[in-house]
Amino acid sequence: MERKIIAAVQGYNTTDGAGVSLVRVLGNRTVTQFDPILMLDSFDSTNPDDYTAGFPMHPHRGIETISYVYKGAMTHKDSLGNEDTIQSGEVQWMTAGSGILHEELLPASPRLLGVQLWLNLAAKDKMTAPAYKSIKNDEITEIDLPGGYLRLLAGRFEDHEGFLSEYLPLDYYDLHIEPNSEMVIKTEEDDSVMAFTLLGEAEIDNQLIPEKTAVKFGPGSQVTFKTEDQEAQVLFISSRSLNEPVVWGGPIVMNTREELSQAFVDLQNGTFLKKTIEY
Repeated sequence: MERKIIAAVQGYNTTDGAGVSLVRVLGNRTVTQFDPILMLDSFDSTNPDDYTAGFPMHPHRGIETISYVYKGAMTHKDSLGNEDTIQSGEVQWMTAGSGILHEELLPASPRLLGVQLWLNLAAKDKMTAPAYKSIKNDEITEIDLPGGYLRLLAGRFEDHEGFLSEYLPLDYYDLHIEPNSEMVIKTEEDDSVMAFTLLGEAEIDNQLIPEKTAVKFGPGSQVTFKTEDQEAQVLFISSRSLNEPVVWGGPIVMNTREELSQAFVDLQNGTFLKKTIEY
């Protein structure tokens, strides 16, 4: 059964961090519809002044952040002592868990193009140990399909396996769809499935979805993407709804107001991190 679109959200221009220009697509107003994806920010600029200010050191708790840089670069540094740079086509996966501090630097490049997702953690995993993983190009399989090809950023596709999340399952595909083509992606009936038109427009569920738009699907066994005279690049994201309360304050996402308040008390008291690295 073909999945139907139940929500569509087009991004808007804003700034974050130290003055990074970005397109914010998902946020605290879309939590229930797009569960378990909390946030989706898209970066797309050929002007380094839009982004090189970066995101200075800041805290997270209760989530995972997943950054995909299709073009450009991103350097990550955190309170665990990790320092790592991903280049065009690569992914950074950070589990904030019980608490982490990190910064993201965006070096100048001919074009910065990519997205950052915030993936919620279940209540039972909110205070898990923080961790960082980069997924480099040699770990990402490209799979030819009718109508184009798929980059397996994480999870599984048919008999292919990429990086597997330790917590919520996440299948994360970068779909490249040729002009005047059709691509069909099979899904598990009850998974929480969404897509984001990173570049170009695509016809989905008989609707023409413009660039920089996220769509959430109802239940079903497949999603069909169609293009007209231009190619499209679509990010496909499939996970499992948590159906848990979300209490969100800035970079911290918990299940209750008490937990959120405690996180900010911990920050103030210097007890936010299990282990602190001095720079």
